[in-house]
Amino acid sequence: MIKKGLKVKVLSGRDRNKEGEVIEIDRSNNRAKIKDINMVKKHVKTTKEKKGGIFSKESFIHISNLSLIDEKIKNKKKESKK
Repeated sequence: MIKKGLKVKVLSGRDRNKEGEVIEIDRSNNRAKIKDINMVKKHVKTTKEKKGGIFSKESFIHISNLSLIDEKIKNKKKESKK
């Protein structure tokens, strides 16, 4: 099971074979945000409070395209199966 803070590897898409840490999970849509992976450009309009511009931010990736690479979790799963 993928949880916030665990290290994962991307299996498909433009960021294939990259590794990163899970920042956020959307359980209802089975998607996760990974730090510095699947970056998209966000155009923000200037307001009284904020300066506008083009910002890069992470976008969600479907959980089926991720693989867990955190050794501690893998070892626990193997021990529990025995």
